Amino acid sequence: MSIPRKLGLSFFVICASAAVMMVVFFVNIAMISTSTNRNNLSQSIYAKALALDTAILRQNSQFRGYLVTADDSYLKSYYEGRDDYDRTSAELEALLTDPARRDLVLESRKETLAWRKNWGDRLVEWVRAGRRDEAQEAVRSAGKAALVSAAVLPLRNIRDVETQLIEKNSARQETAIIIAMITLIIGGIALIGIAVKLAMMLSQMIARPITNLTNAMAELAAGENNVVVPDTDRADELGNMARAVLVFRDAAIAKRKADAVQEHVVHALGAGLEAIAGGDMTYQIAQPFHGDYDGLRLTFNSTVEGLERSLSQVSGSAQSVHAGSTAIRAASEDLSRRTEQQAESLAETTAAMDKVTGMVGDTARAAAEVHGSINAAHKDATEGGQVVAKAVSAMDAIEKSSQEIGQIINVIDGISFQTNLLALNAGVEAARAGDAGKGFAVVANEVRALAQRSATAARDIKTLITTASGQVVHGVSLVGETGKMLDRIVTKIADVNVLINDIANSTNTQAANLKQVNGAVVDMDKLTQQNAAMVEESTAAARRLADEADELAALVSRFQLGTTAPTARTKPAASPRPIPRPAAAAARHRAAGNLAVKIDEDDWTDF
Repeated sequence: MSIPRKLGLSFFVICASAAVMMVVFFVNIAMISTSTNRNNLSQSIYAKALALDTAILRQNSQFRGYLVTADDSYLKSYYEGRDDYDRTSAELEALLTDPARRDLVLESRKETLAWRKNWGDRLVEWVRAGRRDEAQEAVRSAGKAALVSAAVLPLRNIRDVETQLIEKNSARQETAIIIAMITLIIGGIALIGIAVKLAMMLSQMIARPITNLTNAMAELAAGENNVVVPDTDRADELGNMARAVLVFRDAAIAKRKADAVQEHVVHALGAGLEAIAGGDMTYQIAQPFHGDYDGLRLTFNSTVEGLERSLSQVSGSAQSVHAGSTAIRAASEDLSRRTEQQAESLAETTAAMDKVTGMVGDTARAAAEVHGSINAAHKDATEGGQVVAKAVSAMDAIEKSSQEIGQIINVIDGISFQTNLLALNAGVEAARAGDAGKGFAVVANEVRALAQRSATAARDIKTLITTASGQVVHGVSLVGETGKMLDRIVTKIADVNVLINDIANSTNTQAANLKQVNGAVVDMDKLTQQNAAMVEESTAAARRLADEADELAALVSRFQLGTTAPTARTKPAASPRPIPRPAAAAARHRAAGNLAVKIDEDDWTDF
């Protein structure tokens, strides 16, 4: 039987024993519960029967108290007792399932209702009607017939029966408790005994063989390959484990033999690797290995031969790399010097372009200022033409006013002439009048003198106005010529303004183009600087490559090769061509003003 079946059977026995104990315990608990429920029911019935007995006695006592005292408090208590009896009687009938005990309740109720009808309710009505003496006499004459003993006795029988049932159920409950305790104790002892027995049996069947097998495995792990493996004939899992350990023991024995062979192989390979580490690339393992290990020997020998050939080729390549790196280093240094010269030239070009750009910018700003001044002059000349036109208009108005004044003076002259004639006529008429007209003659003389002076002043004013009119005409002609001259000046200023505007636009365009050219030159300068840096890096890399080639050749020379390493045929490094260094004045032409220097596009020898 397998170990899982043994363990399963053991646990089944334990579980079955526990189940039997639990069933017995459950049955006793059910008996205890049943007895408890029956006792509770019996106690309820007992209490209800006792309450009915009390209600009957209460009705009787309160009825008699009412007969004696006619006090309504007794009557109220009587009715309460009656109601308690009716309610409790119905509840008791609902609790009782035994027909005999239910008949006793019905009998008690029947007797109680009969007592109420014959004595209680009837005599109460007598007392309430004022016939209390007759009611008392009726009770005295009735004797025991007026008592409630017939209604109380059935209830007492019910209580006696329930008391017996309570005692019987209590005894049954105690018996069930005792049986449950005995079952728990006996079942616990039995379970403990079964568990201990099963533990001992499992220890004999499983634990001890496992311990023996563990000891054998420990000895085998310690290197004791001659250990005896126990329980290899068992049919369970322990037998399988023992047979597996036996396989491990046989494998360990075989491994020991294989380790001896492997140790020989490792020793031979170690000697070969030690020779290779010492630089001897001609080492070969001559003695064959055991079994499949001989292929490892052949592989080692072929690998060493291939490595020797590779190192021979590496040695030749190292010499070639050394020669090539020397040539690259010389060319890189030459290129570095040329790049530095180009960087210097571009730097000077950049500085010149910066100056030219600044000068063109200044010219553009000056042209802009001249353009503003011409605009202001054109505006002032235009405004001057407008003022001259207004002056011509004013002169024309003055000329018209002079003509009008002349006309007015002519009128004044005519008036003076007529006044003179009138004064002359007045003098003639005054002379005719004699003495009466002397005063009038004096007035006429004064008037004529005034008329003559007015005519003289008018002629003088007319002469002045005529002269002024001639001067005004001459001034008008001069102002007109001035206006024409200003118009021509305005036209010329407009033409000059257009030319200045074109010059300013061209100068701005040239300044923008020069900025672009300057930016391109700056970019070329940056690229040249970057190229110079890259050339420096290339030169440094060429130097490092030459140094590493030398180191590689030194490393390869440490190895002992079977044949002399082939020497690479290298071309001698070409010496760098000398860079022409012409005089500074001839190499870099200084441009005068804003003239660009023409560069010979076919001359790239310096680059």
